[in-house]
Amino acid sequence: MLIDHIAWGFVPTYSVLGQMMHIVGRITAPTMCFFLAEGYAHTHNFQKYALRLGIFALISHVPFVFFEAGEPLRLFPFSVIYTLLLSLLAICAYDKIENQLLRVMTILGLCVLSLPGDWMCFDILFALAFWQNRGNFRRQARAFSIVAAAMVVGGALTMFFEGYSIGSQLFQAGVFLCLPILSLYNGQRGGGRYSRWTFYLFYPAHLLVLGLLVYYLK
Repeated sequence: MLIDHIAWGFVPTYSVLGQMMHIVGRITAPTMCFFLAEGYAHTHNFQKYALRLGIFALISHVPFVFFEAGEPLRLFPFSVIYTLLLSLLAICAYDKIENQLLRVMTILGLCVLSLPGDWMCFDILFALAFWQNRGNFRRQARAFSIVAAAMVVGGALTMFFEGYSIGSQLFQAGVFLCLPILSLYNGQRGGGRYSRWTFYLFYPAHLLVLGLLVYYLK
């Protein structure tokens, strides 16, 4: 994530170095979605889990829009923590809502709400792919790969129809690099008691620092 954001701030996107850094950065979002699904399965209090994501989505908003556009009071876009919160709600909807039509409509509604967020509906679809097939990594990888391929191809076609080179979006294929890493997961919680707070605090802090460097010291 840090490598990806450094690249957005300081390295030309279409340079070889920029593409390589963004390829590495693509690992982050699907990895977050994988462990969001694991977090949902292991949490003792879903409400506190969702509230924690919501609070840090609010805390992260100003650093995120400042880094993205240099405008700390801007409303859109929302950070990836906002999208992860919607992804968690989508997993809960899939798990708890028995009426199939209501379940589908709820998830579609969350996908619509995700559009102004970082990674948009793809985070939701990644999280659902991992949740629906939890316990069978081969099936998780297959479901994830279908969503990821649709994202990569869709992004390339969008760039093509807008008059840009398809190759400019090839770094998105870096999302597949998460699979060999996630395959090593043994189902056990790592880190210490407070290690989960590391990401929540690091995310807004590093965006604020990078934003200051980009807009005031670059």
